[in-house]
Amino acid sequence: MAQLFTRDTQAIFWNNNASAIQRMLDYDYTIKREKPSVAGIVAPTGDAKFQKFFWGADEIMVPLYKTTAEAKAAQPQADVLLNFASFRTAYDVTMEALEMGGFKTIMITAEGIPERLARKMNQAARDAGVIVIGPATVGGISPGAFKIANVGGTIENIVNSKLHRAGSCGLVTRSGGLFNELSNIIAINADGIAEGVAIGGDRFVGSVFIDNLLRMQDNPDVKYMILLGEVGGTEEYKVIEAVKSGRITKPIIAWCIGTIAKYYSSGVQFGHAGASANAERETAEAKNKAMAEAGIHVPATFNDLPAKIKEVFESLNIAPVPEPEINIVPAVRRSKQFICTISDDRGEEATYAGFPISSVALPSTGKGIGDVISLLWFKKQYPKWATDFIETVIKTVADHGPAVSGAHNAKVTARAGKSVVESLVTGLLTIGPRFGGAIDGAAEYFKYADDNNLTPAEFLNYMKKQGVPIPGIGHRIKSLKNPDLRVKGLMDYAAENFPKTPLLDYARTVEALTTSKKENLILNVDGTIGILMVDMWRALGYSETEIDEFIASGTLNAFFIAGRTIGFIGHVLDEKRLAMPMYRHPMDDILYDVQVAEKI
Repeated sequence: MAQLFTRDTQAIFWNNNASAIQRMLDYDYTIKREKPSVAGIVAPTGDAKFQKFFWGADEIMVPLYKTTAEAKAAQPQADVLLNFASFRTAYDVTMEALEMGGFKTIMITAEGIPERLARKMNQAARDAGVIVIGPATVGGISPGAFKIANVGGTIENIVNSKLHRAGSCGLVTRSGGLFNELSNIIAINADGIAEGVAIGGDRFVGSVFIDNLLRMQDNPDVKYMILLGEVGGTEEYKVIEAVKSGRITKPIIAWCIGTIAKYYSSGVQFGHAGASANAERETAEAKNKAMAEAGIHVPATFNDLPAKIKEVFESLNIAPVPEPEINIVPAVRRSKQFICTISDDRGEEATYAGFPISSVALPSTGKGIGDVISLLWFKKQYPKWATDFIETVIKTVADHGPAVSGAHNAKVTARAGKSVVESLVTGLLTIGPRFGGAIDGAAEYFKYADDNNLTPAEFLNYMKKQGVPIPGIGHRIKSLKNPDLRVKGLMDYAAENFPKTPLLDYARTVEALTTSKKENLILNVDGTIGILMVDMWRALGYSETEIDEFIASGTLNAFFIAGRTIGFIGHVLDEKRLAMPMYRHPMDDILYDVQVAEKI
């Protein structure tokens, strides 16, 4: 892989580090990326489904997931894992990701992972062909394409250091802080960097100097390279061998910090875990000397490094890099209080889930109310058999006569002189567990029984122990001998148009048992609708978890509400049209049992 990141690279961010994520998104906005670099966030302890972040002055929603597996399944295109877990968790998170597959690069910020585990983790990554940046790193960057979290610092520093567009230098350091400092030095004395990686300060890191320099050697955008090593370790000697063998041919400027160590009478360790010389060849002075002897450009001192960069860069006669237009991140931003993901009225024509209203509303489109519901309720384009089924449900439940509680309330309110809206609301407020709620209940309980492979007899016993009558079973009038034609129509439609109906098939076996006890214990219309809705969603590819969420959120009840609203309005308008007087319930239909109040 010659190029570490591109403008299409997306990452899964493990641990919800909001400030680091926002810096990545601000960078994306600045360089005018087409899509955010963070595709999803793994937040094991979070309960929300998304988190808002700024995109310039506007906001976007980044989805949250409980596990890496869940995030990867939902965002398969994201091939970078940014592991911001603690040192206690980072190893497990990385190993899980390696076993899972699908990641090209894993960055690990944690410092102090036990060395035995770090070595095992790094070897597993090499075996899998995965680039590991870290542990103990700020990450890396491909300017103008993708940057990891906090690398480069603030947006102002990034632009000043020319990290908003690609230059010609490949930069590899151990230190994250010095990475930012060197980026600025390169911007002042050359044209910026094409790719940069801070490999991390721990003694055992995943990708070492030679890994990154060999990739940069093969990257045509990199014209020369800068290596900033440090006292401790022998990784620089692998680079020396690659230069001597001709594997690396591009100019390298290098320096190992820590030359002051020779002035101490005993061994000294600098800030990083690996920054301690255990032998003469691990000293900064020895490595600088060996690199210079191999033909690598080594300055006399660190202070001479800027001049050396300028000297090598100018000798290559590299064409100037044109400065691209960038977006400016607003200094003041305000978070929005409401979110809408189903419709947009800001353009020339309002849309339903991205479709102009005229494209679904006009008769010439061939679309119906089922299509509108699929867009506005589910943000999906359902096939015709599914939208026709939705319309069939709406028409089936539209009205059940004036005697049911909802219609009765709506009629009484209308006769009191209230408006259509007020009268409708009184009817809708009666919908719940005893009126309309059987659709939700039937879907929930029959799905539970089917998911747990309960036999019909076991299901009946389970419901008996719950103390709950089976929702969707039983009718006051209809029976095996007097079937409900609405139920027959729904079942006939499903048999002809659904790919398959496993839950309905199971429910029919339950019905066979219940009707053997009493012939009016049939699948009623509410039960049939709830059960077939589950079969519809399964056929449409929804997961069992998503279907459970539909049921729990009252989505099935919403179909009853939408349909019955038609009937309630009809009854209200009927009362208005007939100019019916104020309703008073007949006294002979009330049992009066009024005792004299007891004196306390």
